[in-house]
Amino acid sequence: MTRRWNRLGAFWRYIRFAVIPLTCVPVAALQDAANVEAAGDAYRAGVAALSANNLDAALQDFREVVRLTPSAEPGHLMAGFVLAKLGRTKEAIGELQKAVGLNPQDADAQLNLALAYEQTGAATNAIPHFEKAEDLLRARGRGFPASALAAYARCLAAAKQWAAATAKMQEAVSAEPRNAELHDEFGSLYADQQDWPKAEREFEEAVELQPTLAAAHLHLGAAQEAQQASGIEQLQRAYQLAPQNAAIAAEFGKALAMHGQDEQAIPLLEHALEVSPGSVALRYQLGLAYQRTGKVQEAIALLRKVVAAEPRNAVALTNLGLALSQTQKAKDAVPVLQRAVTLEPKNAAAREDLAAAYVQLGQFEDAVATLRVALKLYPGDPRLHYNLGLALKMQDDLAAAVPELQQAQKLDPSAPEAPFALGMIFTQTGKNEEAAQELGASLKLRQQNGEAWATLGMVYNSLGKLPEAAEALREAIRQLPQEADPHLTLATVLVQQDQPKEAAAERKIAADLMRAHMNLQRAQVATNAGLALLKSGSLADAIIQFRDALTYDPNYVEAHTGLADALERQGDKVDAAAERQKASDLKKLAEPQ
Repeated sequence: MTRRWNRLGAFWRYIRFAVIPLTCVPVAALQDAANVEAAGDAYRAGVAALSANNLDAALQDFREVVRLTPSAEPGHLMAGFVLAKLGRTKEAIGELQKAVGLNPQDADAQLNLALAYEQTGAATNAIPHFEKAEDLLRARGRGFPASALAAYARCLAAAKQWAAATAKMQEAVSAEPRNAELHDEFGSLYADQQDWPKAEREFEEAVELQPTLAAAHLHLGAAQEAQQASGIEQLQRAYQLAPQNAAIAAEFGKALAMHGQDEQAIPLLEHALEVSPGSVALRYQLGLAYQRTGKVQEAIALLRKVVAAEPRNAVALTNLGLALSQTQKAKDAVPVLQRAVTLEPKNAAAREDLAAAYVQLGQFEDAVATLRVALKLYPGDPRLHYNLGLALKMQDDLAAAVPELQQAQKLDPSAPEAPFALGMIFTQTGKNEEAAQELGASLKLRQQNGEAWATLGMVYNSLGKLPEAAEALREAIRQLPQEADPHLTLATVLVQQDQPKEAAAERKIAADLMRAHMNLQRAQVATNAGLALLKSGSLADAIIQFRDALTYDPNYVEAHTGLADALERQGDKVDAAAERQKASDLKKLAEPQ
């Protein structure tokens, strides 16, 4: 877990300094008494300005000291100190380096320089100065303040000196045991070492000491998530305390997505991305959430930006390729997925998605070849065997497809797809006993499969198992109420069971469904013609086509909508409004209750 907490304060909070009388410092011979006297006046003026928090004036005074007495330490030390308070840390380092060079035994100068290096991320440069300052202070019976100990610990952690870093943070916490921010930082140090139980204890202590510390709730939630426990409650509390904090919104959103709550996660991730529009990680997380919730076009836009920023991110390329295939853009998906495979040859998901894209393009040989390579890498993956079986089936190589599907079934007996595919192949090849066995096995695992029930009914009929056939076909009709074929097959079964009236009723239902289906197709053709005419401006002809569509199917929503558009453009707003209302009413009727 990377560190995401806020620092305990700005650099100047750590800095220690002693106001040294300038006359006590050796001055080079070339610095005459007049310069020393003027430097002393500037030094005292600088201290007074600093005490009044007039930093610009103080800096000007201390720079005058440096100009007048360049080989004396105090001017450099104080100029560095003020520059650090002003946030000009790199400039401060230059002055503090000179101070240390002039007086290496000055613990305050050593510590200030170490802290300045730490603020710029130069941990390896900071550590020797921390060590020197600590030795000098210890010799005088003094120690670091807790905030400086924490900074020292951060540098040691950056250098992977975990034991030393932990010891320094323990000193800091012992010095200020009721400092919630220190406990939070200590927990983050443990988290960096993936010592989650200790990290969690420190975060809990921070939360108890300061319940309004959003960062501690954030880190506690993240630690709980890392231990496979739900951290949603803590992350939600962090978000409530700091709703404008993009990092917290991002962590909360990612956790919700990880727990399958993409709909709740999306607004949080969107907000976080608005605050941090350049974040590649946020774009990626939001893109995945969009993809999982069916907002594939939105996902593609974000994933394209991710791979543009990280062209060697094979996982992002894989997800982009999948999203393109989901929108029937397999031609665009193939080169993207090929790049993913090139970058990560052992990426099974990339190879699987590439094979699916080839199938979508009808390039079955390429799909089979891709899956065979994947299976050499992962011979125990049931999904790869299943997909290879399907690809071979699409090549009409049923003899080769069957053992692949059987292997998939053996490797994952809980998956209904492989036995279903086997059942369909055995039906196709006339092996009805095997077909009934496989279809039955698939339906035991997943009953909601109308096509499987319809096929099983047909197979039972071929085997002369009429009661079983009738039962399977009735279930198919229940699941596929708009399909005519199960009714026709059931009619055949009922005739054999000497139930002519019931058989006639099923045939009538089938005929009505086929007629309705044919009328729907006619309505679709007429509506498409009307839309083309409407686009070209032929309003009268478009209206004729839309009205023809509605004679075929009065409940075809698109025809009502198209007619409304045409009438409105013709100036007939009343009839247009009536057509829109009909379309709206039909949509409501079609909605699940």
